[in-house]
Amino acid sequence: MIWKLVHFSALLLGALTSPTPSSAPNNTDKGPCLIDNSGRTADCLGKQLESVPWRQFPSTLEAIDLSYNKLQAIHADDFLHLPQLHILKLQFNNISYIDNDAFKNNRLLEHLNIFNNSLQEIPATALIPLVNLKELYMSNNLYKHATLADSFSKFVKLQVLSMGGPLVMGLKKADFQPLKNTRLQGFAIKCSSNLSYYEPGSLEAIQTNQLGFDMAIDQQPNALLHMLRDLANKTFGVIQFRNLFEFRYYTGEVDIFQGLQDITAGQVIFHRGKFNENLLRMALMNLQIAPIKSLRLQYIDFARSPTFVDSGAGSSITDLALDNLDLWYISNPDVLRFDWRFTWLNKIKKLSIQYVYFNSVPCDSWIEMVGVQLLDVSNNRLENEYIFNQRCHYKGAMPNLHTFNMNNNELTSLKDVSSLTREFQQLQVLDVSNNKLGSAKNSRDCVWQKNINRFIAHHNDFESEALRCLPTTVHYLDLSYCELDQLDMTYFEKATNLKELLLTGNKIKFIPSKWESLSMQSLALDGNSFGLISKESFQDMPQLSRLRAGNNPYHCTCELHAFVEDTVSKGKVNLTDWPWNFRCYHPEAFLNTFISKYLPSRVACDIRLVIIISVATTAAVILILMMICYIFDLPWYTKATYQIIRAKYRAHKEKLAGELGTFTYHAFISYSHSDADWVRDQLLPCLENNRNPYRLCIHERDFMPGRWIIDNIIDNIENSRKVIFVLSRHFVNSEWCNYELYFAQQRAMGKTFSDVILVVKEPIDPSSLPSKYCKLKKMLSTKTYLEWPQQVNQQAFFWSQLKSVLGKPTMTREGAHSIKSRTSSVGAISVIVPPVEDRRPEIAAPDADEEAEPKIEIIKGDKDEQSNQRQIPLAAF
Repeated sequence: MIWKLVHFSALLLGALTSPTPSSAPNNTDKGPCLIDNSGRTADCLGKQLESVPWRQFPSTLEAIDLSYNKLQAIHADDFLHLPQLHILKLQFNNISYIDNDAFKNNRLLEHLNIFNNSLQEIPATALIPLVNLKELYMSNNLYKHATLADSFSKFVKLQVLSMGGPLVMGLKKADFQPLKNTRLQGFAIKCSSNLSYYEPGSLEAIQTNQLGFDMAIDQQPNALLHMLRDLANKTFGVIQFRNLFEFRYYTGEVDIFQGLQDITAGQVIFHRGKFNENLLRMALMNLQIAPIKSLRLQYIDFARSPTFVDSGAGSSITDLALDNLDLWYISNPDVLRFDWRFTWLNKIKKLSIQYVYFNSVPCDSWIEMVGVQLLDVSNNRLENEYIFNQRCHYKGAMPNLHTFNMNNNELTSLKDVSSLTREFQQLQVLDVSNNKLGSAKNSRDCVWQKNINRFIAHHNDFESEALRCLPTTVHYLDLSYCELDQLDMTYFEKATNLKELLLTGNKIKFIPSKWESLSMQSLALDGNSFGLISKESFQDMPQLSRLRAGNNPYHCTCELHAFVEDTVSKGKVNLTDWPWNFRCYHPEAFLNTFISKYLPSRVACDIRLVIIISVATTAAVILILMMICYIFDLPWYTKATYQIIRAKYRAHKEKLAGELGTFTYHAFISYSHSDADWVRDQLLPCLENNRNPYRLCIHERDFMPGRWIIDNIIDNIENSRKVIFVLSRHFVNSEWCNYELYFAQQRAMGKTFSDVILVVKEPIDPSSLPSKYCKLKKMLSTKTYLEWPQQVNQQAFFWSQLKSVLGKPTMTREGAHSIKSRTSSVGAISVIVPPVEDRRPEIAAPDADEEAEPKIEIIKGDKDEQSNQRQIPLAAF
């Protein structure tokens, strides 16, 4: 219909009549029409009204739709109280009368549609007040003439005008003179299907961008010559001829299209009507000369011309240069073969052949379409053998083809499609959607043109294996609604340039793990069958920025919640259908719940938080237990008990091994002179002054006067069952203590270290010891030692431990000697030896002259005085 010419007007009309929310309605009276809340629009469409329900209309109305009713007349009062009215639709009624004052108070009216009514005259007087009128549709009425009154010259804002009807028998030169100064956007004229006359010059006054003729010139074919002459030297966007020959084919010899040569138009449309090959050739011969860009033939009844005589190459059309050639809904596919040389297709840039239902493509046609950049053969029920002929040689064919559209056909073989297109060197876009492609049997050994970067194959029936037959060079791939239940990752590993992938509406049950695609930017997975998705699902797609994944049967789990939270919060990936298309399917308690409202607790989902809470709780319990142990000294007592048991076991083991021999002393005590008071006041009284005394060796009392210090050390260590080292910071700083430690270790060579007892008088950090104490470091880290407790209540237990380690005091070689007399002599006898600084050379040079006699002096005095004066060798440790 002619309305295609003014389609933009229909869109504008739709926009203006859409309800607009605003204030409450001004009229509360009930009636047949729907008044929007703002009181600005009224919808009365199809209410079977026989008169205008004006009492229901509020005065604020701006748009009224009264179409498809049974109105017969428009009276003066119908719209009198609507001064704000802009749009009035009255089409498809039975209006035969419009009062001259019907629109006198509607000066703001811009759109008036009285199409398809029963008016016998153009209501010129009623239209006079509408000085702001922009669109006027009044065709398909019963008036017999198309003459416009002079008042139409005042419609300076008029943009669209359609007029005429089935009773208009012809056009006169004076009909459109009032419009000679009006520049229209669209003008359409309808005349009788049996046009009787056309006065030359009738269309000269028309100035428009879109021009439509709905008239049949079966009886007056020469009228077309005059019409085209009236349009000469004018420029149009679109010219449409509807039903040019409605009842019979043109058989005349006069070239009725010769006027096209002088018309400039963006597009010429022949809609409906009868065309034979003579008329089509006549039109094309003129179009190849005319400055016209596009041609469309749609709903044409095409037939061969029996009288046509092919005079050779001269009969061919060789210079038809069009940007677009559309052949749509043509009843006879022979329209494609009216010129068997196909030279008329040489210079077509975009060729669209739809609903023609041709069943073969001659080999020559592919070679002739050298200028075609876009070929659209969709909607033709094409089968493989129709479009691809194995006997044809396609090398060099379609050298400029960029886009090939074969959607909505009956194609089944991807291999045949690839064989057809592999020689199309410039092919980049291939559309094979809505076919029957995808069987593994017909999808093998495919070889594609390497320039293809956009492949559209939605609404097919693909098996997973068939994906391997797709071109791997694509940037865009559409496999929506292809019945896929899984993805063959072999293809996607090869498609390294893929940026956008559409998999909407398939039956994919899971997202493949480790799906790596370094170039993927957009992915559509909505409407599938998978229920699990996680942050790891797309971690190998670093460029992914758009994801559509709604309408899937999601299992609402912590993993899904974590994915949504991470994706939405970071914003790197845009969930284009979030949140409305994301609902829970499992578990049943959350069925149809929006995932955005599924908010599990952090403790239930965050394993790190669970670990932190567990660790914190455990640590708190341990800390409490430690505090309890500290308050009640449980660790110390436990450790001490362990040491006693261990010492007893070791002593028992040594006894069984026969290691207990006869010694002069139970223990040799090595200590620094700074710790001498502790040894005399604490250690000796506890071990020697009891019922079963131990025989102990200390340098102050038991070293033989006159002997070398080193000899005394070695002999007394050898004559002692155990060696007790009293460890302190002073011990570490003593050279002689180091020697005693060394000799004790040498004595233990080949034996266990059970003879060495370490008593830590004050805490010592093994890492702070000098390097020369490497043995001591090792012993402190590997050998259990006794610590002197500062708390008095723990000291009794310390002595029990020490005695346990020493073992029972047995009789030594000098067992008859009085322990008591030895103990009492400690305070009366002191051996004076050279000061420490005088002895160090002996250590440094133990091979010095042995003939030198040391100076020995015995001094008697009280204990305190001796304590201040003694300079025994080991006292300087």
